[in-house]
Amino acid sequence: MPSIPRPRPRQIATALVVVAVAAGGLVWLNAGDEPPPVTTRDAFLTLQSGPDRTEPVRVDTTLYLPETTPAPAVLVAHGFGGSKESVDSDARELAQRGFVALAWSARGFGRSEGQIALNDPDYEVNDARALVDWLATLPEVTKDGPDDPKVGVTGGSYGGALSLLLAGSDKRVDALAPVITYNDLGQALLPNSAGTSQVARTAAANPYSADGVFKRSWAGIFFAAGMGAAGLADPTGDATEPGTEDDASNSATAGVAVPEPSGGSGGRQPQSGSADPCGRFTAAVCKAYAQVATTGRADQATVDLLRRVSPVSVTGKVTQPTMIVQGEQDTLFGLDQADATARQVSAAGAPVKVVWYTGGHDGGKPGPELRGEIADWFDFHLRGQGTDPGTGFEYAVQGALRAQGAPSVRTVSTGSYPGLGDSAVAERRELALSGQEQTVVNPPGGNPASISSMPGLGSVLGSSSRLAGRIAIDLPGQAARFRSEPMTGQLLIAGASTVGLRVASATGGAPDGAVLFAKLYDVGPDGVRTLPGSAISALRTPPLPADGSAVEFSVSLPAIVRPVEADHRVELVVSTTDQAYATPVEAAAYRIALAPGAELAVPVVTGSRSSSAPPAGPLIGIGVVLGVVVLAVVWGLLRRRREDDVDASLADVPLVIDGLSKSYPGGLKAVNTLSFRVESGQVLGLLGPNGAGKTTTLRMLMGLIQPTEGSIRVFGHRIHPGAPVLSRIGSFVEGAGFLPHLSGRANLELYWAATGRPREHAHFAEALEIAGLGTAVERKVRTYSQGMRQRLAIAQAMLGFPDLMVLDEPTNGLDPPQIHQMREVLRRYAATGRTVVVSSHLLAEVEQACDHVVVMHKGRLVASGAVDDIVAGGGEATFRVDDPAAAEAALRAVGGVRDVVVEGSLVHADLDGLPRSTALAALVTAGVAVEQAGPRRRLEDAFLQLVGEESSA
Repeated sequence: MPSIPRPRPRQIATALVVVAVAAGGLVWLNAGDEPPPVTTRDAFLTLQSGPDRTEPVRVDTTLYLPETTPAPAVLVAHGFGGSKESVDSDARELAQRGFVALAWSARGFGRSEGQIALNDPDYEVNDARALVDWLATLPEVTKDGPDDPKVGVTGGSYGGALSLLLAGSDKRVDALAPVITYNDLGQALLPNSAGTSQVARTAAANPYSADGVFKRSWAGIFFAAGMGAAGLADPTGDATEPGTEDDASNSATAGVAVPEPSGGSGGRQPQSGSADPCGRFTAAVCKAYAQVATTGRADQATVDLLRRVSPVSVTGKVTQPTMIVQGEQDTLFGLDQADATARQVSAAGAPVKVVWYTGGHDGGKPGPELRGEIADWFDFHLRGQGTDPGTGFEYAVQGALRAQGAPSVRTVSTGSYPGLGDSAVAERRELALSGQEQTVVNPPGGNPASISSMPGLGSVLGSSSRLAGRIAIDLPGQAARFRSEPMTGQLLIAGASTVGLRVASATGGAPDGAVLFAKLYDVGPDGVRTLPGSAISALRTPPLPADGSAVEFSVSLPAIVRPVEADHRVELVVSTTDQAYATPVEAAAYRIALAPGAELAVPVVTGSRSSSAPPAGPLIGIGVVLGVVVLAVVWGLLRRRREDDVDASLADVPLVIDGLSKSYPGGLKAVNTLSFRVESGQVLGLLGPNGAGKTTTLRMLMGLIQPTEGSIRVFGHRIHPGAPVLSRIGSFVEGAGFLPHLSGRANLELYWAATGRPREHAHFAEALEIAGLGTAVERKVRTYSQGMRQRLAIAQAMLGFPDLMVLDEPTNGLDPPQIHQMREVLRRYAATGRTVVVSSHLLAEVEQACDHVVVMHKGRLVASGAVDDIVAGGGEATFRVDDPAAAEAALRAVGGVRDVVVEGSLVHADLDGLPRSTALAALVTAGVAVEQAGPRRRLEDAFLQLVGEESSA
């Protein structure tokens, strides 16, 4: 065996220098990780609010002060159902970035007084204006002038709408960043996407929300949150009631704000158990909800109220720099709401930046990188620091799962916001859809209803967006379907698609129009359907004539971001029911078809792409240099060691193990000078009791651990971690790691894709047939039994039909028929000239499946050879005969036979080294018919004898 070259002293010194530099770099990188200190002041402020700003209301606040003041201030508003506690971490982060942050519980929430008026300009908005007045009195806040603090405002959902409403009514606001919020609450809760686009209708002077379809599930969650079930509608955090807080010293006063400590329960409103059916809501809000919830339609008073409390009422006055952040997983406030706001604020002359991210009310709050972008926005527009964030557009594209289970995300950036799908500014791709006219029914009572989403589930469970798209169910008879051809390449949809529909009544007309729900699915080649963002468009068609004639109109589908991969289709589904909406209770039937010549118009927004990882600036250069140096040193250390890695004389030999040893600290020697050889076409069984060193040997064979001494060669190549020859080995050692949330097929495909080899070389069909999982291969692996996982692991090992297959205990969890099938599989596999190494404790199975065996004990080789040779080592033979008595007499007459035992038709004889053929000839000469002849001992007998002998030795 060739000796292993040792590293040169110069190489060792270089490596030590690199390690020292890298360690110093890590210390430097980690230095300063402690965030700067933040101090807080908790207080109740008595604000002068109401229509004339003369009505006092006590509001619970927390002021976050940075290390250095004075500094610009940022108001941080919470979501519906939350309180100031919900945004504690956001406010604290802004303070750590150097801003004075102010969080408060809006009237009617937490411990603040007042009733919920849904961001009414006279109440919640005037409350916020009074807070700006108070900030102007604080010496810690930078001023633009008398009574004019340098101030920004941000918030999510309900708080995001407050940001827009405050900016539109108070020009002292210098910048804002509304997050996952609405433009028009009427259009959000009573959407209607038929006849014209949602964007155009929302931007119009009179939004037709009275004709919308009531989003009853989300509206009900809102109302419940106002009654005291806090937190359901707030994706930004937990709305739990805070405990008693320390008194805060805060003596600064302004005529409109009187601070007092917030340590008591003053201002606390009844959270539950109240007899008032309106809870904390104002009478006007309560009446509007009751009217819509009972009728499913909004009267004019409700329409007027919803518009008054919506940002759409003031967006024409917002001229401050505005960063609009909206979620792609949001069945409450879709991307269309942010689109309308962006258009209206841009038209008013404000600089606008739009960001779509992978969360939302169904997917979670912005992560640290996006929150950092928001802070950068305020840095530039409040302090004039940092790089100009510009007025571009960013959207996030969520891709396949990484190995650790997290989805990959990339960002697409463009220089300007193109809108959801405006053909004037965005590219549109036309897709032909196929499907005949179909008749669908609305069942009596609108029940049972189809399912597109579970409103609020995302905010309760956290990031459930990847699961949400799989729960959609369209009930038979209630949905018309139209499909595209498979994609020839990836199609990245970014915005709202449009399509023309043709609808007619099949039951005597619909003077108020039909209520329908349109949605766009991504359908994989395996038939798995995903509803991106769980998004649907609720629409009320134009009136349908009683004579059954059809009406044609355009439908704006929900705005989504979805990469539709090659071989996938898109499927347009138009259904009559959805459990999240109020649907007509009258039974009806409709004929639905595509409008003549209509194609699906899909928006495509191109731009520069990057990963979700934040840039590390100059640190990247340092990391690259260190990485290159380390790689160079490592290569120098290993190059000479691997110069003699190939032994051409063994190029056709699947496996040669020579003097292999593996020692561990403490003197444990798991493998001790093990040597054996495996030839092509063999099925070799590696046997030994627990602790014999079998699995350690296989792990060294797979390059998972390094041997202490000796070598392993596969087809002449020396094995080491990362050796290219490992690609010729298929393995199943110590169980396979599968992603539990993916199907068996998807796991195999993901594994093969990671190898980088062509798909056609995988032989998926053959491997799956061998696995014998049937239709279960389409189920998620987390539903598999141990035996099913075992079969899937064996199929994975066989992918690509490797030249050498290594299986560790492959029959664990298999039932007898499956074990028999596995035995046949291994034999057929070896018959093709390939080689199989099987480690198993089931000796009977090894005896029937393997033709060669290696027996290990205490890390050493005990015996190796053909199974028959190992079994016949004791010289005992068994004959099945027609006349046992005559056979016994004939065998006893043969010289050298020591013992003969008769068991029924079987005659056992100890031949003591005498050839079995000699005994067989004696039986035939005596006229005994021999039906079967073979060794008496089983492999188990030989194994136990070998191990016993070794133990004694």
